[in-house]
Amino acid sequence: MNSRTIARQCTLCEAHCGILVTVEGDQVARIEGNPDDVLSKGYICPKATAMGGLHHDPDRLRTPVRRVGDSFEPIGWGEAFTEIGHRLRAVRSAHGPSAIGMYMGNPAAHSSSVIYGALLRVALLTRNFFSASSIDQFPQEFVAWRMFGANVLMPVTDIDRTDRLVVLGANPAVSNGSITTMPGAKLRIKEVRKRGGTVVVIDPRRTETARLADEHVAVRPGGDVYLLLAMLHVLVTEGLCDERAVRAQCSGWDQLAELVATTSPERMAPHAGVDADTIRRLARDHAAAPSAVLYARIGVCLQVTGTLTHWLVNTINAVTGNLDRAGGQMFATPPVDAARYGKYLPMGYGAWTDRSGTHKSFRSELPVSVLAEDILAEGRGRIRAMITYAGNPVLSTPQGGRLDAALEALDFYVAVDMYITETTRHADIILPPISPLEREEINLLFPVFSVRNNARFDAAVFEPPTDGLEDWQILARLVTELVPLPARRITGRALTGVFELFSPMRLTAAAIAAGPYGVLRRGRKGLTANRIRATVGGVDLGPLVPRLRALIGTKDRKVQLTPPDFLAAVREVVDGADTTMAPGYDLQLIGRRHLRSNNSWLHNIPSMMKGRDRCTVLMHPGDATERGLTDGDQVTVESTVGSIVVPVEISDDIRAGVVAIPHGWGHHEPGVGWTVAAAQPGANVNLLHDPARTEPFSGAAAVNNTWVKVSPVAG
Repeated sequence: MNSRTIARQCTLCEAHCGILVTVEGDQVARIEGNPDDVLSKGYICPKATAMGGLHHDPDRLRTPVRRVGDSFEPIGWGEAFTEIGHRLRAVRSAHGPSAIGMYMGNPAAHSSSVIYGALLRVALLTRNFFSASSIDQFPQEFVAWRMFGANVLMPVTDIDRTDRLVVLGANPAVSNGSITTMPGAKLRIKEVRKRGGTVVVIDPRRTETARLADEHVAVRPGGDVYLLLAMLHVLVTEGLCDERAVRAQCSGWDQLAELVATTSPERMAPHAGVDADTIRRLARDHAAAPSAVLYARIGVCLQVTGTLTHWLVNTINAVTGNLDRAGGQMFATPPVDAARYGKYLPMGYGAWTDRSGTHKSFRSELPVSVLAEDILAEGRGRIRAMITYAGNPVLSTPQGGRLDAALEALDFYVAVDMYITETTRHADIILPPISPLEREEINLLFPVFSVRNNARFDAAVFEPPTDGLEDWQILARLVTELVPLPARRITGRALTGVFELFSPMRLTAAAIAAGPYGVLRRGRKGLTANRIRATVGGVDLGPLVPRLRALIGTKDRKVQLTPPDFLAAVREVVDGADTTMAPGYDLQLIGRRHLRSNNSWLHNIPSMMKGRDRCTVLMHPGDATERGLTDGDQVTVESTVGSIVVPVEISDDIRAGVVAIPHGWGHHEPGVGWTVAAAQPGANVNLLHDPARTEPFSGAAAVNNTWVKVSPVAG
């Protein structure tokens, strides 16, 4: 049988590693790393090999389906769009545009179809837009907006040139980087040490990344903010910063010095769970290194102090001279330079709130933790219809177990998804896009956060089915059904034709031509979409270069070290520091990642489900002994809002007093359409997290550092 090999990327996580897909007939025979890829250089993790399994999965929907009772039946595309348009327009006519809500999940960002996701959001004219960002990165975006003037200006960790890498609440050896796209992160970390640099991991758990590091500091969950304040105290009071250089780049030095004057390591150590001598050494070593960078991610992001922690991370990098310089925090120059225009985008902060008046809008959306309540609560402003795109919020967000009931209470719900999931099983109509291997594109988002400037093409491996639609085509048709149109049958077809002319690939090609490397700026030798398409492994556009001055959007064009509301909030945190447990609950719960999992996406692929049960509660041996537990025992993990049953996994890799459970599991609900996932053990850890416990600035869910108790299951 003839075989062929196609170069493209794995699009399952932010790394977008280059892969070579070998096809025999209509089957994926093999997937391996592409050694010519300019960013991943042949590296892949096990997830990449799941692309074939995802494509061939018999449970993946190939045609639209409509719910009939407790099951689904196939429906044609035309009939589906007509019914969707009629019912959504009826809801909007009766109750106003904000009676329709929309949720967009993480996979949307892994495709250029996100352009049309944004267009659909605009067409809805709703205040009730939600996304996975409020269970992922909102605090980082909020800090970028307040410090640099644009939410997209989240700095990239220049790992390939740093002399000192300090990782807080992140596990790039498993994630391969997040908001710092660094495929092959394990190899990059080893290279830091190989060239004489130092790697430190600050985390309550000895993660896969910590095992590669020179030092592991087992901070207390929630203790990062105190550790960083103490480090700043040392840096400022011991004169380890170039004050003149800091003042030239930043505003707020005097206020910062005043703030940290009292946050000594001795005072902060009990709250950080790290001794004062270690904190002093961390600060001095950071200042002494030729280049150094603090890199923090979701482990510290999703805490009640998430915004403050990321602010302090950026501040330490700035005052030690490691902002906008090689080996520190930098900003990429992607082929489509979205970061340059981020300062012109309004954030809509506080333009409206959720129905309770508790949470302000940020980047013109609301935190997803309020979704269930805003559907269920009677009265004006209630969400009566929903659109979800590439998301599974029933599993991925804390809703106090109420989102199932909320989705059932809707007048109408349409999902754009490849599977009948824990969320989409409640949909009235599901619209499935074609497989990722059946489409071609050039991703626009992740080059904005890559550790090296690049442009890469995703080639289609298979021809899409004649009756299949790409994500963007589905979203465009939904826009057509929602915008007011006279003589809809005629004008709707005309508008659909217009959208076909402006496909994401055509829009991307035009944006690249006008971008910083494009032909419109650099002449005949400039970059084009065709050149990217023709270059196996993509185009290397060089290392990151200092460019904050051109990007910054603050009024004085300086980095804002001390936003007044941050100062006030951190003083409250310091003065009210409390490390006591919640009454009756004596363990702090954190999350963890696995190399073969990606949220809930890959649990229906048999090759990803091999091996031992991964949905376990990781516990320190001392804590297990106190409770009379042995490895593998079934235990009840209980919080103030819920409980789950999982096996215990005993390891000294985790700090005493802390337990860890991965999210994305618990596929046992009736009607779920992925049979392999449904057969797996596991439970939904988000049932333990209180949706009312949020980060106060951005409203992001605070799912790290939940107090729980663990007890053996009777019998």
